[in-house]
Amino acid sequence: MMEQQAQKGHPKGLYVLFATEFWERFSYYGMRAIFILFMTKYLFFNKSYASNIYGTYTGLVYLTPLIGGYVADRYWGNRKSIFVGGILMAIGQFLLFTCASLPQGSGSSLLFLWAGLGFLIFGNGFFKPNISTMVGQLYPEGDVRKDGAYSIFYMGINAGAFFAPLICGYLGENVDFKWGFFSAGVGMLVGLVIFYLTKDKYVVAPDGTQLGVTANKLNDKTTSDEASNSGGGFSTQQLTILIGGIAVVMSILYFILKVDFWGSLIYGMTIVAPFVVITDKSLTKIEKDRLWVIILIMIFVVFFWMCFEQAGASLTFFADEQTNRKIFGWEMPASYFQSFNAGFIVLLAPIISIIWLKLKHRNPAAPYKQSFGLGFLALGFLFIAIGSKNIPNAGASIIWLTGLYFLHTIGELCLSPIGLSMVNKLTPGRFTSLMMGVWFLAIATGNKLAGAMSSLYPEQQNISAQFEASNVKMNGVTVNWDSVTNVRDISQNSIWDVQLVKKSADSKEVDSLVSITTSDLMPNIVGTDSVRVKRFIPGKMSEEKVKKIFEKYGDKEPKFIFGKGKEPSTYYILRNEMYAKNNEVKLEVWNTNPKAPVFLGIEIKDLFTYFMVFVALSGLAAFILFILSNKLQKMMHGVK
Repeated sequence: MMEQQAQKGHPKGLYVLFATEFWERFSYYGMRAIFILFMTKYLFFNKSYASNIYGTYTGLVYLTPLIGGYVADRYWGNRKSIFVGGILMAIGQFLLFTCASLPQGSGSSLLFLWAGLGFLIFGNGFFKPNISTMVGQLYPEGDVRKDGAYSIFYMGINAGAFFAPLICGYLGENVDFKWGFFSAGVGMLVGLVIFYLTKDKYVVAPDGTQLGVTANKLNDKTTSDEASNSGGGFSTQQLTILIGGIAVVMSILYFILKVDFWGSLIYGMTIVAPFVVITDKSLTKIEKDRLWVIILIMIFVVFFWMCFEQAGASLTFFADEQTNRKIFGWEMPASYFQSFNAGFIVLLAPIISIIWLKLKHRNPAAPYKQSFGLGFLALGFLFIAIGSKNIPNAGASIIWLTGLYFLHTIGELCLSPIGLSMVNKLTPGRFTSLMMGVWFLAIATGNKLAGAMSSLYPEQQNISAQFEASNVKMNGVTVNWDSVTNVRDISQNSIWDVQLVKKSADSKEVDSLVSITTSDLMPNIVGTDSVRVKRFIPGKMSEEKVKKIFEKYGDKEPKFIFGKGKEPSTYYILRNEMYAKNNEVKLEVWNTNPKAPVFLGIEIKDLFTYFMVFVALSGLAAFILFILSNKLQKMMHGVK
């Protein structure tokens, strides 16, 4: 009777794990909420470059779990890996805090940026696969509560993802980016403290033994003698094949197909690692069939995350630039939209979990559920494509992004927690964390491709040329920025002759770099050195509005001069580089009508076309997976 009572609830260890993950997700999503905005508004990266950095970072974040899973399986166990990963991630967030505290664009700030991202990437690799794996270990074999446990776990951790943009996003956009990163680092430390204080009492197996203390290879209950002696993880021969195979595939991608280095690494590992696992000699026929199900579904998972992860990149651009965010006079920060998905998960996860339990024997197999997930993803992009077709001057209604995130959340709940549970149930115990890492390879590839797809976002304007000079001359007079107190000091004439000169490579002679003569060039927009005022679309600004901008951010004088160019589609920004060597000046030539990006022969001229590309990709993937689901279900050999 007591045993039946226990089966109705969940072990307390589940809530310890999702409380720990709550704060880790707070840290990750808090940083992600402001990362793309930080790069474009503080570091002055253009959208295409920033999108590719974003994709590389999030791709590597999901790549390193393969390393962390292998180390946990073979050497450390789950607990030590979680602690090491958490500490590395906290250090990474504080390095980004340091980056945002230094003068923007300086060499030292960029050094801290790359270092911070590196710590976050490797820290996540040790943390993520191991805490996810421990959820399944809380339950006995065949326990029907596992699917529900992963849904609850998913709901709990997304509570952290919900609050993260509200706090880190507010601090980053309205106070200073550095405090957004700082709060993310503090959140990571809180998660580690919770896990340390509660792990021994609650994170235990059904028989009471503590989980994650020893390497996972020692916990495998296989009946195969060959499997028992395999040692878990990759053998020396497999490691040789893995490293050699990755080197070959990377070389083809990098040198022949001209894929960037990190993309070549991510794609190379995603292609080679599953092949090495499936050829392990200790696997039985049934084990191989089940692993093939995981590997084949990984292909479709790539498409899902490639589309879904636009949330942190192109959809953030849409929220920031094309969406009317004013609500009763209050303008919502663009980063707040990244809370929508997590908020919907908290609301919908219990409902979806109950639906799966109510279906019982009619509950569809995992591949069918995941095809539904891709279908809802396509519907979400179709919804926003309709909304982006005719955007009013005030901006698109928040309804369009809200509807997209609602539909995408349903899709995510049909795919992601089901995938985690499927990997746990279909994988032999000795490969549990390793295969969780391999599963994350598909997410890594999807994230990297998400950045590449975001770089195709149809910009209304972009930098077509950029020049640095030791001197800038206007009408033959060198501008001394230190003496400029009013924009009229250097705009007295309606015709400016802007001549840029810089020292040649030998630093002895001065060469004329470019001379631009423009007419009717009275500056119609001015800006400031404030972190928050960096990009303006050309347009008339009254002196009163300019004064208010200065007063709001404590600036006393304009440091940016904006003017229209000779060509109707160009204008330039003449900006004093306060922190550059020798107080240099930079001229940016902007194109308001850039060439449209092309994808698979499709010219992406507007947002409607851009979003319809995602409709086609995710919709086609959903259809194909649905057709294959019956075959994949048979290969699962009775596992639901």
